Amino acid sequence: MLTDTIAAISTAVGEAGIAVIRVSGPDSISEVERIFHSKTALTKVESHTVHYGHIVDPDTQERVEEVLVTVMRAPRSFTTEDVVEISTHGGVISVKRVMDLLLQLEIRLAEPGEFTKRAFLNGRIDLSQAEAVIDLIRSKSDRAFSIALKQVEGSLSQRIGELRHTLVETMAHIEVNIDYPEHDVESLTAEFIKQKSSEVMEGIQKLLKTAEEGKILREGITTAIVGRPNVGKSSLLNALAHTNRAIVTDIPGTTRDVIEEFVTINNIPLKLLDTAGIRETMDVVEKIGVERSKHAVTEADLILLVLNASEPLHEDELELMEQIRGRQSIVIMNKMDLPSQLDRDLLSRYYPDELIVPMSVMTEEGIDLLEKAISSLFFSGKLESGDLTYVSNVRHIALLKKAYKSLQDAYDAADQFIPIDMIQIDVRLAWEQLGEITGDTAAETLLDQIFSQFCLGK
Repeated sequence: MLTDTIAAISTAVGEAGIAVIRVSGPDSISEVERIFHSKTALTKVESHTVHYGHIVDPDTQERVEEVLVTVMRAPRSFTTEDVVEISTHGGVISVKRVMDLLLQLEIRLAEPGEFTKRAFLNGRIDLSQAEAVIDLIRSKSDRAFSIALKQVEGSLSQRIGELRHTLVETMAHIEVNIDYPEHDVESLTAEFIKQKSSEVMEGIQKLLKTAEEGKILREGITTAIVGRPNVGKSSLLNALAHTNRAIVTDIPGTTRDVIEEFVTINNIPLKLLDTAGIRETMDVVEKIGVERSKHAVTEADLILLVLNASEPLHEDELELMEQIRGRQSIVIMNKMDLPSQLDRDLLSRYYPDELIVPMSVMTEEGIDLLEKAISSLFFSGKLESGDLTYVSNVRHIALLKKAYKSLQDAYDAADQFIPIDMIQIDVRLAWEQLGEITGDTAAETLLDQIFSQFCLGK
C-alpha cells in the first residue's frame, strides 16, 4: 500500500455540466475535510455516500465553489484506498481553484495513470485489466468497447491464469523428478511434458487466432480512398462520415491534401484517408497532394479505389490497379445512377466480383454492399460473438508468441529425451512470459512505461 495522497482532474478540461476531481490515499478524507464545509464532517460519514457543501479557502474563509463530495472508504474503491471525488461546476476556473487548494494541503498531483496503477499495485486488477482500461477509453466502436470491457472484467486474465496453472503443475512434476530421480521413469516424464506443453500451446493458439481481428477492432483499419480527380472520393468520405467533412465541387483537383476522418462501418472502425486525385499535374500544390496520396496508399491497411462508372477505364486507373494488386483493396464503381461505360469484364480480371461494389454516392445506394465487402475482407463476413476473448494488445500478442515458441522448444526437447532439468528452463520461461501479460512477472520499468500512456486522472 502506498502512503501518500494524490489528486487529479478526472474529467476533460473545458466547459461542461460538471467536472470531477479525484483524491486517493490514506489521508484523502481528512485532507479534503479541511477545505470542505458541510453539515456533517467527512471523517464521520458512511462509505459510498454523497454530501452537499462548499469548498472554502482555509486562509481567507472565502467560499470557492459549491460542490458534491462522494466518499468511498478502503477497500471498496477503485484504488482500494480511501477515495474522495469532488464534483464541481464544469469550467476551467472553477476546477483550477479547487485543485489549487487541494495541492496546498498534504496532497500531491497524481502522475498519468497513477489511480489505475495503484489499483494494480494494491491487487484489485492485474496488468492486462489495467491496459484494457486504456482500450475502454479509446474505443471507436461498440464492438471494441465490448471487447475492452470483457478484458477489464478479467476474461483474458482468467484464460492466462488457467494456462499458467497448467505450467505450474508441469514445473512441479519436473521438480519432483529432479529431486527424486530414483523414482523417475524418463519416458513417462517426457510424455507428461509433451502432453502439458501441447495443452498450453493449443490454448495460446486459440487466443492468437483472435489477434488480427482484435487488433483491427482496437486500432481501426487505416483506409485510403484513392482514384482520379472528380470520381467522388470526397463525396464517399462525407457519405460514410455522415457529415460534410471534405469540400466537394465539380472542379477536378479540389482535394489538395490528405483528409482524415474516423468512422464505424458495421462495428468496424475505419480511419478514412481522403486523398488528392492521382494524376499528372503541373500545379505545385496539387503535385505535393498527389505525392502524399501515393504515400497514404503504401501505408494503408485497406484501399478503396473509386472509379467513375460513367466513363471508360483510364490508363492512370489501370496503372493504379497494377500497383495495388495483392493488397487488401475494394473497387467502388461510383456514379451508377448515370449510364455506365465501364468495362466490367476488364475490371474482373483484377478483382473478384465480391470486391467490386457498384455504388451511387449521391443517392447513397450501395453503401450496404461496401460494408459487407469490408466485413468479408477482414472478418470472413461476420464477427464472432458470445464469450470469445479477443486479444488486441500488441504487447500481449508478442508475449503469447514468445511463450508458444518456448513451449515448442520444451516439446521438441522432451521428444528428443533431453535432460528434464534443461527442459524446465523453457517451461519456466513460458510461464514467466505469460506472467508478463498479467503483470505477475513484469519489470518495474515496463509498468512505468504502460501507465505513462494513461491520461491524467485515470
